[in-house]
Amino acid sequence: MTRRLTARIHREQMEKVVGKNQKTRLCFLTSLSALFWILLLYFHFVVLGGSSVDDSVQLNPVLVHTEPNDALREPENYQFMRALRTIDNKSDPCGGRYIYVHDLPPQFNEEMLKECKKLSLWTNMCKFTSNAGLGPPLENVEGVFSNTGWYATNQFAVDVVFSNRMKQYECLTRDSSIAAAIFVPFYAGLDISRYLWGYNTSVRDAASLELVDWLVKRPEWSIMDGKDHFLVAGRITWDFRRLSDLESDWGNKLLFLPETKNMSMFVVESSPWNANDFGIPYPTYFHPAKDADVFIWQDRMRKLERRWLFSFAGAPRSDNPKSIRGQIIEQCKKSKVCKLLECDFGESKCHSPSSIMQMFQSSLFCLQPQGDSYTRRSAFDSILAGCIPVFFHPGSAYTQYTWHLPKNYSKYSVFIPEDDIRKRNVSIETRLSQISPEQVKVMREEVISLIPRLIYADPRSKLETLKDAFDVAVQAIIDKVTNLRRDVIEGRTDDNFVEENSWKYALLKEGQREVGPHEWDPFFSKPKDANGDSAVSSAEAAKNSWKNEKRDQS
Repeated sequence: MTRRLTARIHREQMEKVVGKNQKTRLCFLTSLSALFWILLLYFHFVVLGGSSVDDSVQLNPVLVHTEPNDALREPENYQFMRALRTIDNKSDPCGGRYIYVHDLPPQFNEEMLKECKKLSLWTNMCKFTSNAGLGPPLENVEGVFSNTGWYATNQFAVDVVFSNRMKQYECLTRDSSIAAAIFVPFYAGLDISRYLWGYNTSVRDAASLELVDWLVKRPEWSIMDGKDHFLVAGRITWDFRRLSDLESDWGNKLLFLPETKNMSMFVVESSPWNANDFGIPYPTYFHPAKDADVFIWQDRMRKLERRWLFSFAGAPRSDNPKSIRGQIIEQCKKSKVCKLLECDFGESKCHSPSSIMQMFQSSLFCLQPQGDSYTRRSAFDSILAGCIPVFFHPGSAYTQYTWHLPKNYSKYSVFIPEDDIRKRNVSIETRLSQISPEQVKVMREEVISLIPRLIYADPRSKLETLKDAFDVAVQAIIDKVTNLRRDVIEGRTDDNFVEENSWKYALLKEGQREVGPHEWDPFFSKPKDANGDSAVSSAEAAKNSWKNEKRDQS
């Protein structure tokens, strides 16, 4: 379920003339009247209703000349009607699925890769942008991985991986008039990563403003004012939500620009209170080139013996009094059935993909508290290892990845509210031990079944029957745009839409349009400003994320 945007475009409502045959004494007048109605009905249903569109001709918006108070348009005259009609073409396997990709100037993508050493203060991103964004291959020395398909992928490399996967998409088109959605291959995450430290707001905003200026001049933009456009930024949303032009404020204002508020932006962590960004999975280390690689891995995860009831990989957050990581670490240390990898300064096995995956593969449950922000890559690594994730905040997964994860979160995870740990001192070991072995087996099978849709296949190849994280996200944006277009034609608007409740809309069932009180309201009731953001917490979360990125490289 996607969030609804208020449609600005209105359809022309056809006026139906309903008349009643009137009796008349004059046979001549009766005949003329009958002839008039026959001709009118023939013109309406045969000439207008039966006309077809030649797919070789683009449909341009032809405004009907009307009276001053009649400013609506016929549905046939919307520029996106040709794209909608492809859905009904059953002989076309790409009907309703075409993607048009903007040919952006290289300054917005490829030129950044040529200067990869400048993409991060602490990380040499050159090695991570290699192999189409997957990074260097991982050797299977300890037998933890498969022999192929494993890479040291940076958690913020989705910009490059996604764009390269798009090059393999089977339904690309150079004809934007039949496109179900329009992709903007701007490396937004790599762009902002260059300038977050030591640069003024003008520098941080420059590429975003230039991009918008380029887009609005394109004919494709005018079709829906950008509502059919989407781009990918492989960082958390808070890096793109600067609330003011104060130099001390964090990030750029890409997601607050008037134009980009119409667009959809995929990020590894979205805002609960805004409607123009959508969460997609962090990249894991596994990028299969064919279906068989996935099936073999899934089967292997089913057969593993798991000696630990639960495990945790992470560092305490002593500077954050609200963090429960300290309590989690203490509980794990005291338990005989918990495996702990402490990730603090200096040498740590937490920086070793094989050590992390080995621990997850030997555990039934993997604890996933909030990171510096709501989410963390570790959740996806644990699912890849067939380990049942345990979440403590709904913003860590349930309200984030609604395209990729089941809405019934109890099928694949365990939820223990943070306050159960923080205030009530609930025992994690006791809570998990109460889940029967039969139920654990069912949940683990659900976790393993989710693996294909949470990983990104090798961008240089394509899976045959399985849908990966890329496929799921692309289909979701297609559905979003298609539904919006249909709303436009039928005149449906979400006049009661409240953007601050965006996280609730994402959880609605099919057909539902209104939201009300929710059990998770306390989790998202932080003080927010007029833009619907928690300025202090979001900016601090982003800064802390970068501080820990620096720590990981020390």
